[in-house]
Amino acid sequence: MGQHRSTDRARREIVRLCHSGLDAGTVLTESLSALRAAVPIAAYWAATTDPATVLFTGSVIDEIPAAATPLFLANEFLDDDVNHFRALAAAPDPVRTLFDATRGLPETSARYRDILAPLGMGDELRAALRTGESCWGVLCLHREPSPEGFRADEVGFVHAMTAHLAEGLRAAVLLSEVETADGQPTPGLLLLDDAGTVLARTPEASVLLAELADQPARETLPQAIVAVAMRLRSLELDPNSPAVPRVRLRTRAGRWLVAHASRLHTDPGADPEGPIAVILEPARAPEIAPLKLAAYPLTPREHQIVALVLAGNSTRRIADTLVVSPLTVQQHLKSIFEKSGVRSRRDLVANLLAAHYGSPH
Repeated sequence: MGQHRSTDRARREIVRLCHSGLDAGTVLTESLSALRAAVPIAAYWAATTDPATVLFTGSVIDEIPAAATPLFLANEFLDDDVNHFRALAAAPDPVRTLFDATRGLPETSARYRDILAPLGMGDELRAALRTGESCWGVLCLHREPSPEGFRADEVGFVHAMTAHLAEGLRAAVLLSEVETADGQPTPGLLLLDDAGTVLARTPEASVLLAELADQPARETLPQAIVAVAMRLRSLELDPNSPAVPRVRLRTRAGRWLVAHASRLHTDPGADPEGPIAVILEPARAPEIAPLKLAAYPLTPREHQIVALVLAGNSTRRIADTLVVSPLTVQQHLKSIFEKSGVRSRRDLVANLLAAHYGSPH
């Protein structure tokens, strides 16, 4: 019962941190501190990543010698090993332990033999932090030597937190863009109170809101914007809720936008319930592709194959990932082409990832 309460408190704290408008470093360090109550670890390394390349853009570290860093990097980019972050970022399941990947034989991993064992470490849990197909960060959690390694419930807890952590890192990047962009198109930022009343807005937000207005002559916020703020409040009340305070919207001009909400951090001594920040930005192509796919009567397997095609995988790589034959993949692709009205993989990718989508009708 005591462990259950600790796990629930950790879950609530991580969800709160990830939707509080914090910078990326704080999201990672504070969330990993809270995570320790549910998943005991001896050390960790975590990083933000560029979603386009999954290259590390910043990192936080605890109880790992600085001299080991170049060894881990060399293993990640040069060695043939299990659970590379690039592989997890593209895998159907983005969370996996070293013991699981090596089927209980960690000594078969070069990273274990050359780095972890000499450092006195045992099992390792790695996770890619994704929203949709975009990876915004990675985690590497380390255990002291033990034949059992991470338990299934601990892996499940980390898995359940990955979407929230990814959204926290993504929001941190966008809030930074709002603050630092100079002369470039920027996302729009709205500050709302808990009732959905506008406290402040940037000029960019006003432009995007005008495109979204339910009724252009009215001054009230579009319902979808209020809804995403309320979704955040619902998540704050129930961290187990599957809802994520994020929504894709289409403007009256036919442009796709994404709106997502987070609770802004306040200074010590201030009102603990800071304003709700809602960021509006033009949707990136990978965020719109699922909406276009939904219009086609694809099977679950066909959806999987399209996602792998969009990630740049070859037919052989798709077959290996799904554990099917290349011929089976080709048959699925033929069906996908027929249903989506295209003739080739190139046409499919161009159709789904086009920057603009024609008329609003």
